[in-house]
Amino acid sequence: MKLLVSLKETKNPNWQNIYFPFTIFILSIECGSAQSSLKTVFSLASALAFHYLCRMKTELKENGGLPAHILWTLAIVAGVSVANLYYNQPLLNMIRHELGVSEFETNLIAMVTQIGYALGLLFIVPLGDLYQRKRIILTSFSILIVSLLVIAMAPNIHVILCASLLTGICSVMPQIFIPIASQFSRPENKGRNVGIVVSGLLTGILASRVVSGFIGELFGWREMYYIAAGMMLICGMVVMRVLPDIRPNFQGKYSDLMKSLLSLLKQYPELRIFSVRAALAFGSFLAMWSCLAFKMGSAPFYADSHIIGMLGLCGIAGALSASLVGKYVRKVGVRRFNFIGCGLILSAWLLLFIGENSYWGIVAGIIIIDIGMQCIQLSNQTRIFELCPSASNRINTIFMTTYFIGASTGTFLAGTFWQAFGWHGVIGTGVALTTGSLLITFFSKR
Repeated sequence: MKLLVSLKETKNPNWQNIYFPFTIFILSIECGSAQSSLKTVFSLASALAFHYLCRMKTELKENGGLPAHILWTLAIVAGVSVANLYYNQPLLNMIRHELGVSEFETNLIAMVTQIGYALGLLFIVPLGDLYQRKRIILTSFSILIVSLLVIAMAPNIHVILCASLLTGICSVMPQIFIPIASQFSRPENKGRNVGIVVSGLLTGILASRVVSGFIGELFGWREMYYIAAGMMLICGMVVMRVLPDIRPNFQGKYSDLMKSLLSLLKQYPELRIFSVRAALAFGSFLAMWSCLAFKMGSAPFYADSHIIGMLGLCGIAGALSASLVGKYVRKVGVRRFNFIGCGLILSAWLLLFIGENSYWGIVAGIIIIDIGMQCIQLSNQTRIFELCPSASNRINTIFMTTYFIGASTGTFLAGTFWQAFGWHGVIGTGVALTTGSLLITFFSKR
């Protein structure tokens, strides 16, 4: 381990090319097992492959244009990374039965993961303005591999909750990618390129539920997390190959960086408005998803985890609408998009109430709530990057931290009211949160 520390502290600019796989290599040797020889060979192969992959010399200039291969890599890896937050949703019933815990305790897994993501947004994403982003991404992927493996081997709910918190904290790479797409794209392409990365992120969210439901049904919920750990290893290798070094744009200490978040909040009232109204809408959105497994697992559906996961495909309309919304943000306007989005989400909850015992009602509600959510998120998020381009990571930190506080609140309230009132309690939670978002837009005039 001393060798790892000395490698990380070296001033060699290429240290990040080998640190990530070398960490896996050293840990596999130190842990030891009956299969240590196989692990060592695999780790050494990963290290060598990583060493030769990580030699990208492309330089990016602000507003100078983002190469297509970088943009699409960011979009794809964003989707694979954010999936870690949502693998648990179709698997909650399986986890509950195996560990013998209540629905409320099981629902805490989703809530704690969202809290972890909010903490990562608040304390990790701002580092993109202070340190090289490659280094932050590298460290996050390394920790993710460990946390996902801990979940896979967890003996009880308490270990899962702790590891889920860590998984949430380190799954913030997409929120480092989105400012890159905005900062280095040409002005006329910013909305479109941000929309492409967000589309990749949304596709990952949708695919995560389908894949985890399918894998859970075939092999078990633990196997899903073993596969996720392997995916993080591959993503780390790909990103470090493709993403060039990006110079930090903040000079000072970490404490100064965090203090600047408050300054940005005071300086830009639009940032407060955009963040809170998007957070309330997202809380409504996740209120549905956090309790959908419980709803579909009970009468009259009695659906298995793979059926619940397949419902995630209904949200493909939201993923497809993201790039379209990004393209027309300037033309339609942020405020109008928020009215459209809230209207769609309220309509979705009406369908989820009327058709609560039929597949058509559930499917239609999911499709419409996804489209409405993208109208709100992408219009607000695209607009915030125009407020202060030089502080893009910190601006995004404020927006997304607030966003996932809303997510955690929605998840917690939905779980609480599900226990007390069932599906109608979840619907009431979603309607109340969406109405709050709508009122902010109405009275703010922005």
